[in-house]
Amino acid sequence: MKRTVIGGLLMVSGLLTTLTIILAGSIYAAQITAWSGKSKLWYAIFGERQYGDEVIDSLFLGFPFVVGVIITVFGLIILLIEFFKTFNKQG
Repeated sequence: MKRTVIGGLLMVSGLLTTLTIILAGSIYAAQITAWSGKSKLWYAIFGERQYGDEVIDSLFLGFPFVVGVIITVFGLIILLIEFFKTFNKQG
């Protein structure tokens, strides 16, 4: 039971972090006029390398985004392990 709560809290906190960054990036992406790469949202979150004196108009939230995804996956793995442990005990 304790591991299930820990896994659930990890998963929810990682999802909250990741989705908040996606929301902030999507709101900020509407104001960007010039970007490089395929996606305006991806550029708003991760940014791009600076060449010379050009101004980079990005949030640079790539590291917290990746950490949020890792925490979410780790919490999901804990929940799946606990689910299969209880499933195997009953069967």
